[in-house]
Amino acid sequence: MSAEWLTPDEQRAWRTYLRMSTLLPAYLGRQLQRESGLSLPEYEVLVQLSEAPGNRMRPYQLCEALNWEQSRLSHQLTRMEKRGLVARQECAADGRGAEVILQADGAESIRSAAPGHVAAVREVVFSCLSEADRQSFEKACATILSALTGETP
Repeated sequence: MSAEWLTPDEQRAWRTYLRMSTLLPAYLGRQLQRESGLSLPEYEVLVQLSEAPGNRMRPYQLCEALNWEQSRLSHQLTRMEKRGLVARQECAADGRGAEVILQADGAESIRSAAPGHVAAVREVVFSCLSEADRQSFEKACATILSALTGETP
């Protein structure tokens, strides 16, 4: 087999990953929408804000945490502001930019959505893995992330 092509084992693993990477977010997105009315991107933003000091972050921090482009975040925040989940206001610390702030409706939305989301992740990911499989899965993901980011796992 040429170095230009994946081996049959690599091909099978890669295609399995690609299928899972499409089906899993779609499944979790449907679960969130059905049970809480949130989209997966809304949930991701709300998680970041709910875990941030003071429930607020600068937009560039959200972009970095979510690995999103600024335009994607801006459009997402506009939709979320209209729903009362977040607000943008001038940054009090330096006045040069904005902060994204978790609103009461956003905090309530993440509180009510999290248990169902956790149950869905546990059901479709962790319930079918042994502890050894979970550890191997985590190690493989950390190793790949390290190769992408240059950070030590």
